[in-house]
Amino acid sequence: MHRIGFLGPSSAAGIASRLEAFRAGLRDLGYVEGKNLVIEFRWAEGKYDRLSELAEELVRLNVELIVTSSTPGVLAAKQATTVIPIVMAAQGDAIVTGIVTSLARPGGNITGSNFFSPQLQAKRLELLKEVLPKVRRFGFLVNPATAPMPREVFKVMSVTAKSLTVEVQTFEVGGPQEIESVFAEMAKRRVAAFTGQDEPMLTANAALVASIAARHRIAAIGSSAFAEVGGLMGYGPDFSVLWRRAAYFVDRIFKGAKPGDIPIEQPTKFELIVNMKTAKALGVKIPNTILVRADKVIE
Repeated sequence: MHRIGFLGPSSAAGIASRLEAFRAGLRDLGYVEGKNLVIEFRWAEGKYDRLSELAEELVRLNVELIVTSSTPGVLAAKQATTVIPIVMAAQGDAIVTGIVTSLARPGGNITGSNFFSPQLQAKRLELLKEVLPKVRRFGFLVNPATAPMPREVFKVMSVTAKSLTVEVQTFEVGGPQEIESVFAEMAKRRVAAFTGQDEPMLTANAALVASIAARHRIAAIGSSAFAEVGGLMGYGPDFSVLWRRAAYFVDRIFKGAKPGDIPIEQPTKFELIVNMKTAKALGVKIPNTILVRADKVIE
């Protein structure tokens, strides 16, 4: 009977589809909960200051490995143990956050998936500019509790913004109760469009973010799944694929591989999804140059 510790920065409901993808990946490899596998879940419910305590609790349970995601989750697990293997289901950039020094040979007790967060956000900014060529002021929605990732992402976005001759303003939101006021501030500052950080709290509240943005008539781009819940566009890796792939790392470790010897993987496919229903509601005309590149168009 294998025993996994799962450290969740948000809630089970907030990442339901990703969690099911992880479980499906485990089943494909022969691991069935209740038969030969136990998963000890610990959820921070968006309160990242609880992650260290929860990680230490999993260490005391003597689990075989810890699965987690995002910078806060991985850093909390890393601080709690240097011995128990840690699998990153999805991490924005393990190099810039100091989690590892090499993706090819991470060393230590950490491996998993990394998804180029700084470069990804820069690309989203380019896509917004292509759709809204006359807009000069964009927003970047971040959770300050995920530092240092937002700072590193903003550095890369600033270079792209300069090349596009646009301004990017950062807007911090620490919880769902702050989303309405943040968008009111965006509207006040005449921010016409924004991109959001890929982090657990915002992911769990993606539909709420999309609906409030639409009410304020602010165009939005996020992960590919963001367009599915009402965002104008989505661009990025299929996070369900990354979470399913996390089962591969678990299996390798169960079979004796050292996490530090397993290369950290990065997605090779990025999806572009356009929500035409949202575009019509916002009065935004999506150029054909975007539509022909889209992997999916929601009518």
